[in-house]
Amino acid sequence: MIKVVDGVRGIPAPKLSVKLYRQQKENKSWDLLFSNVTSEEGEIHNFITEEEFVEGIYRMELVTKNFWIKLGLTPFHEYIDVVFTANDAGHRHYTIAMLVTPYSFSSTAVVTGPLEGHK
Repeated sequence: MIKVVDGVRGIPAPKLSVKLYRQQKENKSWDLLFSNVTSEEGEIHNFITEEEFVEGIYRMELVTKNFWIKLGLTPFHEYIDVVFTANDAGHRHYTIAMLVTPYSFSSTAVVTGPLEGHK
């Protein structure tokens, strides 16, 4: 799950475009796995199925420029990338929280321990 908060207005960031990619082990290129926009609550759930969410390096791209322009603000960032390694010690659940402004961002992750029944 991802939760995005608009740090200017202190509210969820709705309709912000988010893409999820996984890096190929062989040639290090990125495969697009998911693309959607955040809900009115600034959230996206169920990006990927458990079967698809294998060990690897993932990149989450938040397309923030258009979000800020629609609010009448001129942003510094075109987009924000969060790159992370997932499931290297067993299947886990990830919640990524993002606080975004036109000139800065902060991310934090809540990662549960390996889930029972998963390798």
